[in-house]
Amino acid sequence: MSNRDSAPSGTTRRRGASTDVEPRPNESHARKIGPGFLVKLVLVALVDALGVYGVFAASAVGHWGIVAFLVVALVVVNVVYFSRRMIPAKYLVPGLLFLLVYQLFVMLYTGYVSFTNYGDGHNSTKEDAIEAILLQNDRRVEDSPSLPLVVVRDGDALGFAVIEEDGDVAVGTAEQPLEVVDDAVVEDDTIVEVPGYDVLSFAQVVEVQREITDLRVPLSDDPNEGALRTQNGSVGFISRSFYVYDEAADTMTNTDTGAVYRPNDEGNFVNDEGQELTPGWRVAVGLDNYSAMFTDSRISGSFFQVVAWTFAFAGLSVLTTFGVGLFFAIVFNDPRIRGRKVYRSLLILPYAFPGFLAALVWRGMLNERFGFINEVLLGGASVPWLSDEWLARFSVLFVNTWLGFPYMFLICTGALQSIPGDVIESARMDGAGPLRIFRSMTLPLLLVSTAPLLISTFAFNFNNFTLIYMLTGGGPNFPDAPIPVGATDILISMVYSIAFEGGSRDYGLASAMSIMIFIVVGFISYLGFRRTRTLEEI
Repeated sequence: MSNRDSAPSGTTRRRGASTDVEPRPNESHARKIGPGFLVKLVLVALVDALGVYGVFAASAVGHWGIVAFLVVALVVVNVVYFSRRMIPAKYLVPGLLFLLVYQLFVMLYTGYVSFTNYGDGHNSTKEDAIEAILLQNDRRVEDSPSLPLVVVRDGDALGFAVIEEDGDVAVGTAEQPLEVVDDAVVEDDTIVEVPGYDVLSFAQVVEVQREITDLRVPLSDDPNEGALRTQNGSVGFISRSFYVYDEAADTMTNTDTGAVYRPNDEGNFVNDEGQELTPGWRVAVGLDNYSAMFTDSRISGSFFQVVAWTFAFAGLSVLTTFGVGLFFAIVFNDPRIRGRKVYRSLLILPYAFPGFLAALVWRGMLNERFGFINEVLLGGASVPWLSDEWLARFSVLFVNTWLGFPYMFLICTGALQSIPGDVIESARMDGAGPLRIFRSMTLPLLLVSTAPLLISTFAFNFNNFTLIYMLTGGGPNFPDAPIPVGATDILISMVYSIAFEGGSRDYGLASAMSIMIFIVVGFISYLGFRRTRTLEEI
C-alpha cells in the first residue's frame, strides 16, 4: 500500500483546497502560515521589541557587554525559531539564555566583585569620584553675579533655566551642563517658556525645595569651572569647589590649605598626612576580602561564631527533621494503627504553609510579652525565646523542625514501603529483634534512597535565609560586633547584613563570603554523594 493510499480519510491532499493541507516534504512547519505561526510571530516580535529596548538602554549608559549579549541573543532567537531545522534548539534556547543570565553571569560577576573594594565610598569609577569630590566641596564664588533663574523639569530630571549676563537663556540639569537655547520666552525678566522643558510654578518649587537646593548644574564638561546653584528657586549663583583636580599630575589640591592629595592603591586621594578624600573609586584589591574574614579583628570574631552556628544549624536541622519524620513514618507504617490516612494528612499540614508566613506566625507566638506560648501555655511567663542567645537558637531549630519534618515524613514513608517485606520477615525468623532489624537493615536500606535528599536538605538549610530573617532577624545581635550580626545569623544572612544593612555596605566582602559559601556547600555535597555510592553497595 502506498503512503498516499494510507493517508487518513477526510484529509484533503490537493494544495490550496483547504487550510488542512499537509505540508510538502520539504516544507517546514516553522514557516507554515497558520494560527501557531502567527502566535510564534507575535511572541518573537515581543522578544525582539524588549531586546531592542534593552540594547538602546544599555548603550545609553555605555554597557557594551550587555549590548553585545543582547544582539547575539536576538540573532539566535530569530534564527532558531524561523529555521526549518534546529528542533531541539527551539526547546533549549530559552533555558540556556536564562541559565547564562541568572546563573553563569551572576556567578562570574559575584566572583569579580569579591576581588574589588566595591561598597559605600567606592561605588563608581575614578572619573565619577573626582566629579563628586569637586561638587560636594563647593562654595559661592566671590563677587559672582545673581542671575534670574527658573526651575524646569524634563521628565523626572530637574534643571535650571537662567538668564545670563549677556541676555541669553541657558538650560541645564545635573547631568547636562548649561547650554544656550534659542526659542525660550522671556517676559519682564522672567523665563516663562523653555522648549523641551516644563517651567515649574511657585507651588511646584515648594514641593521639591530640598531637591532644588541640592541641585548643581555644571557650567561645562570641566568640573573645575563650577556649577550653578540656587537657594530659593528664583536667583542663581555660581559655586566652585575649593579643590582643583590636575589631570596631568593626577592630583587633587585644596586651594585654601595648599594640601595635595594623590591617588593610592585603595582607590582614594590621600595627602601626605594620610587624610583621605571621599568618595573613592572601585579598584582591584586581590585577596584582601578573603583574608579579611580570617585576619581582620573587627570581622573574624563574629565570622567564626557565625560559621560554627551555620554548620550546627544545618546539621541539627537535618538530624531533627529526619529523626522526627522517620519516627512518625515508622509509627504510621504499622498496619495495626487505625485511621492512618487521617493522621498522615494532619502531619503534612505544616508543609502546606508558606515558610516565610509560618516563620512570622511563630515569631508572634514566641513574643516574650504577648506571645501565645508565654501568655497561654506558660501562664503569663516571660521567657525570652527570641532575645536570649541560646533560647533564640533553640527557637530557630524548633520552628525549622516543625516546618521540615513533614517533608522527611513523606520521603521516609515512601522509602519504608519500598523495602521488601520478606527481607524483614527473614531477619525476624533468624531471631533479630526490632532494634537490630532497624539498625542493621531498615535504616541502611532507607538511607540508600534518602541520603541524596539529606544532602540537599543540608545545603538548603546552610542557606536558609528566609527562616532566620523572618523569625529572629539574626538577633540577638553581638554587642561588640562592628557589623550588624547576631547569635542566630548564618553565613547567608551575615552576607545580607554586610551588603545591605548597617552604616557601611561592603559588596566586595559580601561577595567573597558568597563565594566561600558556594565552595563549602559544593565540597560537602561532593563528599556526601561519594558516601551515597558506598550506601548503594549495601
